[in-house]
Amino acid sequence: MADDQGVILNTYVTDRTPVSVACTAALVLVRNRVAPPILNHSIRVYLIALWLAQREKSEWASGEKQDLLFVATVCHDLGAGDRYNGQQRFEVEGADAAKQHLISHGYLETDAHQVWTAIAVHTSPGIAERIDPLSRLVRLAVKIDFSPAFRSEMDADAVYAEIELHLPRLDVERALGDAVVKQAVKVPDSVDSLTWPNSEKHPSASWPGILLRAHIENADYDGINPAF
Repeated sequence: MADDQGVILNTYVTDRTPVSVACTAALVLVRNRVAPPILNHSIRVYLIALWLAQREKSEWASGEKQDLLFVATVCHDLGAGDRYNGQQRFEVEGADAAKQHLISHGYLETDAHQVWTAIAVHTSPGIAERIDPLSRLVRLAVKIDFSPAFRSEMDADAVYAEIELHLPRLDVERALGDAVVKQAVKVPDSVDSLTWPNSEKHPSASWPGILLRAHIENADYDGINPAF
């Protein structure tokens, strides 16, 4: 399976994708709307979240709950792509798109809103882990993908190594950080301790806002955003 950018989804991915129409359509949607590093990250997050759910014997590991887990994880960074670059912060734009996708495929509003919540709060540590079981799985899986220390703490090193073998990182930290910053309508020339960029798209205390500030403070830096 390949898109017009030549991104190939190998059988390791397709064999582990739920067979429902909503899930296969969500995978195609994300594959066509985000950069390859973000696509790989999103699928890794699903596989990690599924592993966690299976380990915990959670209801999210099978059936329609697994479908919701798939859409929540695979679509969690959908708002970082150009297609869903609206006026809200990227987490909310992606959450809106995922919720609409599920409703268009016949899912209940309550289930779709649960997915919305998981995506909207996935960059909110301390909240995502406690607000809802699905949000918790998404947040923990994101942390495992980005933090080697947390990965080891969760005894996920072996399963992660297998996943990464099939879905390489492709410098996702840089790709995702740059994508979020690029969505700023106007980037101030400078900031100081009393002046923080603050907009509906990049609220000052949000992860997008903190990334934007770090970018401005380190304008000549060529690498992963220091706030990532």
